[in-house]
Amino acid sequence: MSKNPFRYFKTSPEIIQLGVLLYVLFPLSLRNVGDPLHERGIDICHEMVRHWVDRFGTYFAHKIRKRRSERMRQSPQWRWRMDDVFVKIRGDAHDLWRAVDHEG
Repeated sequence: MSKNPFRYFKTSPEIIQLGVLLYVLFPLSLRNVGDPLHERGIDICHEMVRHWVDRFGTYFAHKIRKRRSERMRQSPQWRWRMDDVFVKIRGDAHDLWRAVDHEG
């Protein structure tokens, strides 16, 4: 059983997620994230937004990736392949293998 990552916060997880997504998805500064939240009746400090992004940014990204990959696996068009690329680093050629999905 996983622990609740929001257990020490008085703010609801939905508000935290909204603040983090506003900062990550749009070209807003930490101070500018407070404006759309303030219009919705949520008064927070820019330092709180910074703390939320530092603490929950990877958590939300993992949830989004997991949900997206589950949806993609259910669709019949989801495919991936191994790609072989040669990269020069400081004059030395290196062989790089990477997994590429149908979106590239």
